[in-house]
Amino acid sequence: MSKHYVIIGNSAAAVGCIEGIRQVDREGSITLIASEPYHTYSRPLISYLLLGKTDEQRMKYRPDDFYEKNGVTPMLGRTVTAIDAARQTVTLENGEHISYDELLVATGSSPFVPPTEGMDKVEKKFTLLSLDDARALEGALAPDSRVLIVGAGLIGLKCAEGIRDRVGSIAVVDLADRILPSILDEDASALVRSHIEAHDVTFHLSDCVSSFEPNTAHLKSGKSIDFDVLVIAVGVRPNTALVAAAGGAVNRGIVTDLRAATTLPHVYAAGDCAESFDITSGASRVLALLPNAYMQGECAGVNMAGGNRSFDKAIPMNAIGFFGYHMTTAGLYDGECYSEIDGDNYKKLFVKDGRLCGFILLGSVERAGIYTSLIREKTPLDSIDFELIREKPQLMAFSKRDRAAKLGGMKE
Repeated sequence: MSKHYVIIGNSAAAVGCIEGIRQVDREGSITLIASEPYHTYSRPLISYLLLGKTDEQRMKYRPDDFYEKNGVTPMLGRTVTAIDAARQTVTLENGEHISYDELLVATGSSPFVPPTEGMDKVEKKFTLLSLDDARALEGALAPDSRVLIVGAGLIGLKCAEGIRDRVGSIAVVDLADRILPSILDEDASALVRSHIEAHDVTFHLSDCVSSFEPNTAHLKSGKSIDFDVLVIAVGVRPNTALVAAAGGAVNRGIVTDLRAATTLPHVYAAGDCAESFDITSGASRVLALLPNAYMQGECAGVNMAGGNRSFDKAIPMNAIGFFGYHMTTAGLYDGECYSEIDGDNYKKLFVKDGRLCGFILLGSVERAGIYTSLIREKTPLDSIDFELIREKPQLMAFSKRDRAAKLGGMKE
């Protein structure tokens, strides 16, 4: 008897799951339920939509015929309100019940808006995590708008880049003493900050908003900033409530094993709502990154369909750029550090226990994939020419057999 799969969510993890299921099971039916009414799209491209570098058609994460080709029934603009793990059903906002044999929860995350005095009086305030957020923000911008962004992390800074040419001024406030504190060390952060400041973005760091008036933010330091548009980009919270209410284990994210299974029978979780095992730190945590979301979703799909797959290559990783200045980071910044800084080109490699465990690259990032693969595969550095790889990460530094495998010339 063919299985019925239900997927809650419609982003990278959900797409990975569909493609994982279809690697094993071509017959089973798949129902995909998502609150947003849109075809699957790539969230990291939202800022490029604001910038005018892409459009809604090109933001699509898969072609228009993706659902049809994969035998998926999409229920878009619908919201799951409860999971009944004993009965194997999900409940929709209108009370309708849908039964499943296997369920994937890929509910993503929601913007965290810290409670701040007077924020309710601010008329034009936005978050930036969804297509609707981007459309709403776009509608509020004018050529002379003064924009205040609270948060100097990835979302806040991508927002600044996306809207810079469409507004009068941008100020960014963050409690941390540097920008991108979660992915850059002090030296790298200073380089990126000065590059962004050269594009007329003003930073107020080691500071925070203590209260708002309709068009003024009062900072803890005593400074005040006047603004027309407010963007809150202080972080996100994993959407774990459905699994928690159904009795599943939840920490910061939904607890999953290496097969992407939750503690509830026949229920899997993947993407920004779920924890995964970070091989660089040896701990389970939320890794809100598109490549990891896809791989964890694909792993879940294979296992839901009766296959056997482990998601044991999760690492923290970012590849991003601001105003044409590119960076790639991965892993842990721990152990012995090899650094090379030449103007805007910045390279730090971190080696621990004979393996590469992390890196930061700014400027020249072309061959970052080789470093990433060394971390993911836990390659012992004494098995390769690491001296050569450190200087110039070409494939020549691998053994002939490894090179052939990496180039697809032979099976490993």
